[in-house]
Amino acid sequence: MALQGYKAEQVINGTFGEVWINGEYVAEVTGLEAKVTLEKSEVNIVGKLAKGYKVTGYEGKGTLKLNKVTSRFIKLMNDNMKQGKQTVCTIISKLADPNALGAERIVIKDATFDELTLANWEARKLTEESIPFTFTDWDVLDTINA
Repeated sequence: MALQGYKAEQVINGTFGEVWINGEYVAEVTGLEAKVTLEKSEVNIVGKLAKGYKVTGYEGKGTLKLNKVTSRFIKLMNDNMKQGKQTVCTIISKLADPNALGAERIVIKDATFDELTLANWEARKLTEESIPFTFTDWDVLDTINA
């Protein structure tokens, strides 16, 4: 169904976004971005000047942004990293503005965080964390339908 028109108040405000990591609510989250980028191989086709492309895979990457409130990621990753183990997580994103036409929920599977910040602070500045990650799969749990 195509959206014929919408009201300004129906545009989703990211303030109402929520995140869970391994089933645990992350209250300090301030943003989440997760993208899937297609990997393509060039295909030469006789009789055409334009290059063709064949999708040969995809790559999932994202960034989680948080206010620094706890040592959540040090606790989550520190011991595994020191033992040479990979920390694999499930991330659930929910976006549900009360004025929107519905809610959107995505589950990001096999997420692995790319780095662990042990210390990053500055006097008279609120402390934030920005944590990049990769993932291999996802499911759409809820969509916004017009």
